[in-house]
Amino acid sequence: MAEKTILVIGTYDTKDDELGYLAECIKGQGGKVVTMDVSVLGDPSLPCDHSKHDVAKAGGSSIQAAIDSGNENQAMQIMAEGAAALCARLFAEGGFDGMIVLGGTMGTDLALDVCRALPLGVPKYVVSTVSFSPLIPAERLAADTQMILWAGGLYGLNSVCKSSLSQAAGAVLGAARAVEKPQSERPLIGMTSLGKSALRYMVTLKPALEQRGYEVAVFHATGMGGRAFESLAQQGAFACVFDFCTQELGNHEMGSNISAGADRLTNAGKAGIPQLVAPGCYDLVDLIGWQPLPEKWSNHMSHAHNRLLTSVVLDTEERRQVARAHARQLSESKGETAFLLPKGGCGEWDRSGADLHDQAGLGAFCETMEAEMPDNVDLHPLDCHINDAEFAEAALEIFDDWVKRGIVKAAARR
Repeated sequence: MAEKTILVIGTYDTKDDELGYLAECIKGQGGKVVTMDVSVLGDPSLPCDHSKHDVAKAGGSSIQAAIDSGNENQAMQIMAEGAAALCARLFAEGGFDGMIVLGGTMGTDLALDVCRALPLGVPKYVVSTVSFSPLIPAERLAADTQMILWAGGLYGLNSVCKSSLSQAAGAVLGAARAVEKPQSERPLIGMTSLGKSALRYMVTLKPALEQRGYEVAVFHATGMGGRAFESLAQQGAFACVFDFCTQELGNHEMGSNISAGADRLTNAGKAGIPQLVAPGCYDLVDLIGWQPLPEKWSNHMSHAHNRLLTSVVLDTEERRQVARAHARQLSESKGETAFLLPKGGCGEWDRSGADLHDQAGLGAFCETMEAEMPDNVDLHPLDCHINDAEFAEAALEIFDDWVKRGIVKAAARR
């Protein structure tokens, strides 16, 4: 097995011992190490392969400018911009196979930018004192970022933090050895959904699209899945998207912590990627199930999905608000966009006769959607439920027409 090279990034003026230990762990397992210093004021005990001066210069600035700013936040943003640019260039030149960043809040802030600068499939690990914290917004996470909590690692080496660092070393090196990077042999379609108990169209659509020669990736639209979807759309990874579960947009609009970010339902359109959109489970807002239900939702119907997640059902005016949010986000689209509006319902639990059915609310949503839909979007009202066969058939009919017209890249049928 060819040796893999890991890029180790951190502030070597304050975390020299910890970064050195991490590097030795990687080398001890047969890996190679390249180092990058993102300090501002101090210097490492030994020279790094890429100095703090190299980093600042890569971002179009200098260490002196960072110092002269007199503001640690501004200084670290200078270093973050440089580190991201330098990492992207080094990877393109074949300089490393995986990357790991060590830090507290400052280092983590920088690490998030570095991870987003690297393509999907490059192992990217963040060892942080604030891993998994609500301090980290969903929209700043690259699709395949891995985080490890740096327990007991605020200042100096000890047996507790060595446990975290040694595991992190093995994780990033193992990932670099094992990763199967995304292939571009078949055009990729991005699809959003929830589990089959709520949304079922992917059961029909995935094999149908694969028979047409496409690869299909289905993203679980529960916050982080939508974030990954948006991140890849921003990179132009998809030939087309079937964004049929937009519940995360309603989550964000209603202030839920289960959010994919304020840019949900925008990145495919901004990238000019053809998109078919439908409002799957638009009527539900997901909340953290193990926390008390906020007072604002006390008079709403709710559904406890499991111990992690509870969904509340939006009332009529809230559904109108979510409809307007859909229209607002889609108005920015530069590519071909079709909106499929299933008037029979948009989730299994809101079917006629189901526990969460609200005909007046569904009617208000559909009415607002039809009234507010921007001119750049083709609206397709459908007299069916989103889980009916007719919905999937309508989606495939539009898609096939786009392929025929050259709007979507044709694929070799399997």
